[in-house]
Amino acid sequence: MLSSKNKVFIRGLFAAGATAAAVFAAPANAALPIESWTAASGAKVMFMRAEALPMLDVRVDFPAGSRADPKGKEGLASATGDMIGRGAEGLSENDIADGFADTGAQFSGGASSDSAGVQLRTLTSEPEFSKAISLMKTVLQKPVFNAEILARETARSVAGLKEALTKPDTLADRAFATALYPNHPYGTHTTEASLKAITLNDVEQFYKTRYLGNKAVVSLVGNITRAQAEQLANELTAGLPKGELQGNPLGGTDYQELQAAMKGQTIQIDHPAAQSHILMGLPAMRRGAPDYFDLLVANHILGGGGFVSRLMDEIREKRGLAYSAYSYFMPAGDAGPFQAGVQTKKESTAQAVQIMRKTILDFIEKGPTQAELNAAKQNLVGGFPLRIDSNGKLLGNISMMGLHNMPLDYLDNWTAEIEKVTVQSAREAFAKHVKADKLVTVVVGGKVE
Repeated sequence: MLSSKNKVFIRGLFAAGATAAAVFAAPANAALPIESWTAASGAKVMFMRAEALPMLDVRVDFPAGSRADPKGKEGLASATGDMIGRGAEGLSENDIADGFADTGAQFSGGASSDSAGVQLRTLTSEPEFSKAISLMKTVLQKPVFNAEILARETARSVAGLKEALTKPDTLADRAFATALYPNHPYGTHTTEASLKAITLNDVEQFYKTRYLGNKAVVSLVGNITRAQAEQLANELTAGLPKGELQGNPLGGTDYQELQAAMKGQTIQIDHPAAQSHILMGLPAMRRGAPDYFDLLVANHILGGGGFVSRLMDEIREKRGLAYSAYSYFMPAGDAGPFQAGVQTKKESTAQAVQIMRKTILDFIEKGPTQAELNAAKQNLVGGFPLRIDSNGKLLGNISMMGLHNMPLDYLDNWTAEIEKVTVQSAREAFAKHVKADKLVTVVVGGKVE
């Protein structure tokens, strides 16, 4: 299933003030000093030095997301990611938690649709730095998977799944993904049976075949030198398994092929909730799409700009049908979805669906006005610093760039690319990716007719 809502575990906590203050300071308009190289292990390294605070954020990502789950064992990627950090050579689950806490470090891990990995935030002062890095290395390279812990976590996952399946938003998300991605990993879901089918051997083999040092992306942002970054990247990946994977492990299938495999339809699911949950969309954009910025600006106008967006204006301001209405593109390894959504009273369901669809179809046909475009570009450019105003945000950006082979100047050119968007390019890009006859509508709760 295409989602970032996978289980994440955290060990250790910084003081709240230190966490909030982990920021990158640079002169206005200065190029971000992002560097990249290949480690001796074969891992790709993404590094940015940030000297404002004595801290380092580092993450190691692998092509080990849920798209690699075997049929009938959906949830294996998430289970494997969750088990890393719950035992290692000579260390129990509590030993690991206490070890990170004692150094003031924060450790987390988990899996998404395309990738999985671990992340560490640590002080760069000694002895805290060396201890935290050594523990991360042991946890990552020498995990011990315990059958009792797996059984415990499986039981928790099953209980969480049962609860989630009573909620209308979960039912809507699942039906939407299944309709958009038939016979594709993004359209599959965990079930009680698939979770219970996962064995300790499955987890061990998934780790050995997917957590590969030569396929890893190591991303580092913080107060260390290039030489230290090189040494650290080698240390974290040299002892990992090595191997090859068939094809592009992060996908690459574009929207045309995925749209050809699905059909536009309306799906209605009964639910006793007081409000209807409505989703509308289709497969639309892969990571690195050449018209990404055109689509970003177009969507900001349609439903990504909050109270000034068209969907919000039509549904909330003019008609009072809902508190909020939104839309977004979620780029992924294969083309991720364009999704619009709203929650409304059951008796307003048909009207809300009709207005959503009409607003989207009008945008496909006519695109934005020049005034809308100017306002959207100003808002996006003005808000760009907030996308990179902390080490954590920078780490997320450069790891994405590394995983999807984005150019190193991607962030440097971001605002310039926004400024290049025109009314025509925004309209043409949106109309090319969002086809009226392929739109899927999912309604949980009320009735469309």
